[in-house]
Amino acid sequence: MTTKTIILASNNQGKIREFNHLLINTDLEIIPQKDLAINDVEETGLSFVENAILKARHAAQQGGFPAIADDSGIEVDALHGAPGIYSARFAGQGASDTENIALLLSRLAAVPEAHRSARYHCVIVYMRHATDPMPIICQGTWEGSVLYTPRGTQGFGYDPVFYVPTHQCSAAELPAAIKNQLSHRSQALQALQYILQSMSYPKN
Repeated sequence: MTTKTIILASNNQGKIREFNHLLINTDLEIIPQKDLAINDVEETGLSFVENAILKARHAAQQGGFPAIADDSGIEVDALHGAPGIYSARFAGQGASDTENIALLLSRLAAVPEAHRSARYHCVIVYMRHATDPMPIICQGTWEGSVLYTPRGTQGFGYDPVFYVPTHQCSAAELPAAIKNQLSHRSQALQALQYILQSMSYPKN
């Protein structure tokens, strides 16, 4: 089986762990962009799709290999879709997960349980090279709601306050194996794997 080297356009340790776990039994060798001294590109897009394309194109251009990038975040109905594409920097550039969660909970302090619906979105883009005219775009959505207080120590991002109704716990209370069956990122990545394994799509 020929191994295919692909750059992961992220320096987020949580995302790197999830991608490595999800792709462990494939013929894809995932190299985090930091291993090739590739810095983050500025996310100037106005949608998850635009930002994922920006990141994948930058990594492919700088690293010389095909690249995968994802852009993901949480959409809260009571906040008209916020934090959305600004999820990672909701409390400001360089904000920690704890700071982002604190701001989210403060914005929802007066919102009753019945109106705290939310969902995680993930868009994954695969580009064969920086000028790829037909990047693969896959997406996944994970429905839930926002808790009043954080629960659990697993995962990252908003997982401690993202309630998973099917399992009656937060995403941060789920074992990694279960989360990787349910998550928005897992859904998008499974769709991407299916396409990459298709003989009709060139992989390099």
